Amino acid sequence: MEFFKSIGGFIMTPLYLAISAILLGWHKLWGGLFGDTTGVAWVLSIIGLTLVIRALLIPLFVKQIKSSRNMQLLQPRVKELREKYGHDRERFAQEQMKLFRETKTNPFSSCLPLIIQMPVFLALFRLIDQAAKDPSVERGLMTETLNRQFGDAVFLGAKISDTFLNTDSIGVRVLAAVLVLSMTATTFLTQRQLMSKNMPADALTGPYAQQQKLLLYVLPLVFAVGGIAFPIGVLFYWTTSNLWTMGQQFYVIRNNPAPNTEAFRAKQERDAEKRRRKGLADPAAPDAAASPTPLATEETRTPARQQPRNQTRSQRKKGGSKPGAPRVHPTTPDQGDNS
Repeated sequence: MEFFKSIGGFIMTPLYLAISAILLGWHKLWGGLFGDTTGVAWVLSIIGLTLVIRALLIPLFVKQIKSSRNMQLLQPRVKELREKYGHDRERFAQEQMKLFRETKTNPFSSCLPLIIQMPVFLALFRLIDQAAKDPSVERGLMTETLNRQFGDAVFLGAKISDTFLNTDSIGVRVLAAVLVLSMTATTFLTQRQLMSKNMPADALTGPYAQQQKLLLYVLPLVFAVGGIAFPIGVLFYWTTSNLWTMGQQFYVIRNNPAPNTEAFRAKQERDAEKRRRKGLADPAAPDAAASPTPLATEETRTPARQQPRNQTRSQRKKGGSKPGAPRVHPTTPDQGDNS
C-alpha cells in the first residue's frame, strides 16, 4: 500500500505545483479587482485555470478530431473486413490494425483529452477538498492562509468547497444541482453534436457507432451521479471545460467538416451563397468560357465564293456571255481544241 501511495505522490506532486501556480496567477489578477477572500475572485480563478488547461490541450484536441474523423470514414472498410473475416476474430483484428496503421489512425486518440484532464480534475478536487477539511496541509504553492481563503470563499451563498451532499442549505443544493445539470447537459450535447452533424451515414452503424451511442448516454449519467459529490469549485471547472469543448467542436465541424455529412453539405451551401453574393461563378457548374465557341451559324456564315467551272474555248463561244452571268476565268490550260 505504501508503494502505491508513493507512486501517487510522485505523479500528483508536480500536478499540485502546476495547478496551484496557474490558479494563484489568476487569483492575483482577480483578487486585486474583487478582493482576495471573495468567492468571485476564486471562481474566476478556477475558470481561468480551466481555459489555460484547455488551451494547452488544443494539439491533443486536433489529434482527437482527426482520429475521430478517420474512424468514421473507415467504417465502410471495417465493415468489409468484418464480412470477410468475421469467422476468424484473430485475422479480423490483425487486418483491422493493419488498416489503422496504413491510414495512421489511432482508435484511442479520441479519449486522450479526457484521459489527460482526469489527473488535473483529481488534483483540483483534492486541493479544494483539503483546503476545506485541513487547511494546514500545504499542497503545491497553496499555503495555510490561501487554503483557508479558498475553502471558505462564498459564491452565490455557497462555499466553493460545498457539495450537494455535505450541506443542509437549500440554496447551496439548488446551486449545486444547477451546476450538476449544466455539466451533464453540456457533456450530452457535445457528444450529440459530433454524432448528428459530423458523422456520415455509413458510420452510424457498426461497433464504432454503438460505442459512440453508449458514450452519449452513459457518460452524462456517470457525471450526473458523481457530480453530487463534487465541490462547487470542481463543478465550475468541469462545466467551463464542457462549454469550451462545445465551442471548439462547433468551430471545427463548421469550418472543416467530415465529407458526406450534414455539416459538410451545410458548408457547401454557405460557400455557394457567398459566391453568389460576390458574383462569382460556381466552380461546380460547367465553365462556359472553356467551352468551344462555334465559328459561325448557318444564318451568319458568309457564303463562300463560287468557283467557275472549267470550259473549253468552243463551249465559251457557244454559250456566249449572258447578262448577269458570272465572268469565267479559266484556271487550267485549254485542252478541248486538241481533241
